[in-house]
Amino acid sequence: MKKEIAMVKFSQSRGVWILSLAALLLCLVIFYFYGGYLTIALVTTVLTTIFYYAQDVLLYHPDLPANSRIYVPIPTMHNLPYETVSIHTPDKVTLHAFWISNQNERSKSVPTFVYLHGNAGNMGHRMQNVWGIFHHLNCNILMLEYRGYGLSTGSPSERGLIIDAKAAIDYLYTRHDLDHTQILIFGRSLGGAVAVDVAADTVYGQKIMCAIVENTFTSIPDMAVELIHPAVRFVPLILYKNKYNSLSKIRKCSVPFLFISGLADNLVPPNMMRTLYTECGSQRKGILVFPGGSHNDTWIVDGYYDGLRTFLNECQDIASPLEKPPKKSNVWREIQDV
Repeated sequence: MKKEIAMVKFSQSRGVWILSLAALLLCLVIFYFYGGYLTIALVTTVLTTIFYYAQDVLLYHPDLPANSRIYVPIPTMHNLPYETVSIHTPDKVTLHAFWISNQNERSKSVPTFVYLHGNAGNMGHRMQNVWGIFHHLNCNILMLEYRGYGLSTGSPSERGLIIDAKAAIDYLYTRHDLDHTQILIFGRSLGGAVAVDVAADTVYGQKIMCAIVENTFTSIPDMAVELIHPAVRFVPLILYKNKYNSLSKIRKCSVPFLFISGLADNLVPPNMMRTLYTECGSQRKGILVFPGGSHNDTWIVDGYYDGLRTFLNECQDIASPLEKPPKKSNVWREIQDV
């Protein structure tokens, strides 16, 4: 498996290296004929251009693991009832998605998750977590496959992924086998950044009951500082093709918000989740902290689904104005050592 991963990474970066070598040769030729100043200007321009366009290769990994663009595990492999749906976006991209539901009358009165996965693989690789959500929380789930991932068309980009998530919500509003007042958006890692953007939107924030994000980051520039070098903080924001500035957007969110943080996350620093929770503009927000949770498997830690259930019960009470006022619950304050 490690060998396969290495081969995929090499394949993804090969084009960038070829472009870099070609640019270097061009710079040497120009230096030989025209001198240093023009070469310096050219080198700066070339390096800036390569840095800008190489970011997609570094951020989006739809081919990792190998064959992820060809083979998407289906829900029946985990005994989940489903149908395959195609969602068409306003910019003419066709998204592959799974609709997981019991297909009975009860499914019309339960919450519906819009599930947004991370930056690698496809939605089928998250099926075990989806099985847990479906059976522990008794809900419907729309699993969305971003553009450029799995069997979806197009190429991934920050603007594109946000369009995809909004298109998924629009699609749910065309269905009549669910409760439109109980739609929620769930995102892990990169999917969390997409979820924050949707929740902060003045239109789409009104279309969802609540939002849940798990092990996500404050912004791509902040992650670059963590993963590359502190000096990267001096790189101008305009040079970042993908920003995903969740920290600024989270302050605009007013829907109920749950933050799920695994303290053993060795990719996204847990303090970023703490910052997002603190800065969130919602008056109803909570954070679940799991000391043993790592970046991709916090959902296997004891208490994970219980915490989600408590949060959803609170949100359902709020969404039902005819019900009596909900009891006070610890979901709106920090829950530690779950």
